[in-house]
Amino acid sequence: MSNAPSFRRDLNMGSTWLLPSWSAAPVGDERAVLEGAKAAGYQGIQGANPELCRELGLVPTTFDIRIEVGGMLDQARRFVDQGFACATLMVGTGLESDDDATRLMEEIVAASATAGIPLYVETHRATATQDIWRTLRLVERLPELRFNGDFSHWYTAHDLPIGDFGAKLDLMSPVFERVRYLHGRIGTSGCIQVDIADGRSEGQPHVDHFRAMWTRACAGFIANAATDAVPPPDLQLGFAPELLPNEFGYAIKAPNSQGVLDELGDRWQQGVVLTNIAKECFSALRE
Repeated sequence: MSNAPSFRRDLNMGSTWLLPSWSAAPVGDERAVLEGAKAAGYQGIQGANPELCRELGLVPTTFDIRIEVGGMLDQARRFVDQGFACATLMVGTGLESDDDATRLMEEIVAASATAGIPLYVETHRATATQDIWRTLRLVERLPELRFNGDFSHWYTAHDLPIGDFGAKLDLMSPVFERVRYLHGRIGTSGCIQVDIADGRSEGQPHVDHFRAMWTRACAGFIANAATDAVPPPDLQLGFAPELLPNEFGYAIKAPNSQGVLDELGDRWQQGVVLTNIAKECFSALRE
């Protein structure tokens, strides 16, 4: 295993779902899409055939939803047998008691250690980690927890720009220190996924806020990932744009020049923009 933490360009396959016909994304079957992703510079894929990924030289990762305690170890062992490098998990519903949430997390931590595969709990709405305060309490109970940071859920739900943003980031430090994977998505106070054009335009304070969160997550990875009970393979931080279509309640649509509802921006191109921003955050810490 490499001794130096590094950044890996991943792509969540959700970013390729139901794209407009005018998107710059590769088209065709799964092989064609994966070949196009590799040509675009992606090094890993989340949510695709792991055997095909390996054939093409792409690191395969996966995801799962865990609502109740039970079966996590068997699932983790299946992930290992299939050759996945890690898995991100949406855990619970957000309506369980603190004790039930803790039991869910305990099972994930134990399954990860026993099966020898990193399992990362996602910071996601409608899950046990939808609330920052509760997630911090879970970390206090289980310092071994590791996270997939999808911070757009917190940014919107907690209206993070209101008040002292820096103080809120300081409060979230125990989570940033434990981020081992990132889902690329940027939102605003009122919308969980927005198009940011080239990411350099003025009047987009939310972009700067996400740069700050991703930088802290990258710093936590660089400082701590090597000491994990189950370290990330090759000490690589996977960053996967997960830009989902309007049909899933994410991408915004508006009437185009013909009066037909159409997505505002190309999610495929946005994935590249987001990845470049995250790479800049990581590289700045290594200089």
